[in-house]
Amino acid sequence: MRQRKLAYARVSSRDQNENRQIDAFLKAGVKPKNIYVDKQSGKDFDRPKYNELIKKLRESDVLFIKSIDRLGRNYTEIIDQWKYITKTIKADVVVLDMPLLDTRVAKNLLGTFISDLVLQILSFVAETERNNIKRRQKEGIVAAKKRGVRFGRPKTALPSNFKVVCTLLRNNECTIAEAANKCNMSKTTFYNKAKQAGEI
Repeated sequence: MRQRKLAYARVSSRDQNENRQIDAFLKAGVKPKNIYVDKQSGKDFDRPKYNELIKKLRESDVLFIKSIDRLGRNYTEIIDQWKYITKTIKADVVVLDMPLLDTRVAKNLLGTFISDLVLQILSFVAETERNNIKRRQKEGIVAAKKRGVRFGRPKTALPSNFKVVCTLLRNNECTIAEAANKCNMSKTTFYNKAKQAGEI
């Protein structure tokens, strides 16, 4: 059976440039048509290209990935995907950033044991690192809020005629649609601003 080289790159919203990963795959001998790339945000883990790749992956193929966290979001997902590819499909996996994780090398019992052990450790480290980043983000947000840093959309100033228009509305001298129009706002925005200001 002819051995094919395939590769998978996942690009997060923080690192939108996949060229670094693709260059590494080309250098490893993967043809451009066999490189699958998913782009998504950190929260979205829908991977259509990965799923397409897994369906095409056959026994004796070699899957190249740049780093171990491309296989999943957490320790369990990474381990499950690794086992599925290497044990169920019986394809090889090469992690370019970690030469010890190359299932083509040392296919004997000791080689498999070392590879599995390194995988377990790296998967744990990857998940721990992600959890630490999330924790530091939360701590940073809490600290920033204590210092008075505001998050979200900045508040817009009310138009100069806002109070007068609210008085007209309260006195039934105009409708909410007319009041909103006089303030150059949508009805919903006007209503919400008036309510927040205690004008209605």
